[in-house]
Amino acid sequence: MNYNRIYQYRFQNTNAAKKQVVWTELATWLYNGYLNRPQSVLDPAGGLCEFINAIPAAEKWTIDLEADFIRKHAAPNVNIQVGNNLEVDIPQNHFDAVFISNFLEHLNTQVQVAALLGRMYASMKKGGRIVVMGPNFRHTYKEYFDFADHTVILTEMGVAEHLYGAGFKIIKIIDKFLPLSFRSGGYLPVTSLTVKTYLNISLAWRIMGKQFLVVAEK
Repeated sequence: MNYNRIYQYRFQNTNAAKKQVVWTELATWLYNGYLNRPQSVLDPAGGLCEFINAIPAAEKWTIDLEADFIRKHAAPNVNIQVGNNLEVDIPQNHFDAVFISNFLEHLNTQVQVAALLGRMYASMKKGGRIVVMGPNFRHTYKEYFDFADHTVILTEMGVAEHLYGAGFKIIKIIDKFLPLSFRSGGYLPVTSLTVKTYLNISLAWRIMGKQFLVVAEK
């Protein structure tokens, strides 16, 4: 699968600056809230690095298969690990927080989902928090496979079971959080103010949200 061309097509109508506004506000909101202001954070599927670059943690790590791609997008203060996140070496009992966004659905099987979350559990300190976000099949079944790299079907309850199975204690399950994607169109103009307002009004999540957010603790 040619991911570079797929993502080029997928995000051709996306405003990168507005997308970064969303990630900057989301990273700060999670940092101060569900992640408990962590000092060390791992994003095991860095992609364009919008989250890991934005989160105000002292120590930041990310993983990606493509060396040139991740080095192009990661900020200088991000520790880059190149390789498969199911295999690459990462510290054990080290991270205060892990954030996984829109990645688990790209894995090949539910067994791989369990394996990745097990690796995340081993990498975290006791008391560390993990936040998992992604498209909720319960609310996106009509659009879920409009994305060529979506393979595994997940809901908030399935992810919670996977996290519990990996050893975590479930803290919060939100079935509707963010809208589905950053493709063209949208409900509101994207500014720091509108994003902050959205994140702090849970009623808006019930109206517009199609992604789950599950929080758990080691």
